[in-house]
Amino acid sequence: MTQLVRVQNLTVSADGYAAGEEQSLERPFGHADPGELMAWALGTASMPGMSRPDGSRGLDDRLVRDFGNGIGAEIMGRNKFAPHRGPWTDHAWQGWWGEDPPFHTPVFVMTHHERPSFTLADTTFHFVSGTPAEVLALAFEAAGGRDVRLGGGAQTVRAFLDADLVDQLHVAVSPVVLGGGSRLWGSPAELEDRFHHEEVPSPSGLAVHHLFWRRVSPA
Repeated sequence: MTQLVRVQNLTVSADGYAAGEEQSLERPFGHADPGELMAWALGTASMPGMSRPDGSRGLDDRLVRDFGNGIGAEIMGRNKFAPHRGPWTDHAWQGWWGEDPPFHTPVFVMTHHERPSFTLADTTFHFVSGTPAEVLALAFEAAGGRDVRLGGGAQTVRAFLDADLVDQLHVAVSPVVLGGGSRLWGSPAELEDRFHHEEVPSPSGLAVHHLFWRRVSPA
């Protein structure tokens, strides 16, 4: 079976930003408030790593539950893993997710500054340099025939889109306006030349879900 590259549950503001400016250790999303930006997902029963038995069970929950289905590896950009820039000076830093990260697969962190791999629970983080195609080859091999999740942030997703390496996307657009930060797009219409596109409003009113799937498989 063909392995797919999937973007799932990526949330952006109404003006296309997945995170704000001035990211720091204390503010992974920069000046953006993640509770506001991602309210549609945080109120569900099945948000990975933050499940709530009293949360919603509708469309939003169905989408977040798909987070791990059929996924064998994740690729993320360095800024999703850490706020640090340049060479690593503190190998004690192991991400924002604690001792049991929600990924449960190998994770390939794209960076110009490699560091040793490490494992937390059933997630192993590998720090790799290379082009999107080169990193994707590593992730496909590690995924063991399953799909690869492209976890973000926006610049990493955009790099894979520009390299024509994405098969499916789910992007939730929040009504929040950020005005600056890490931008995915100016408009979702930018992708319609390569992807089928459907919009589905969330019953919660907290997002509009944009679902994309490739028009023609790559050669």
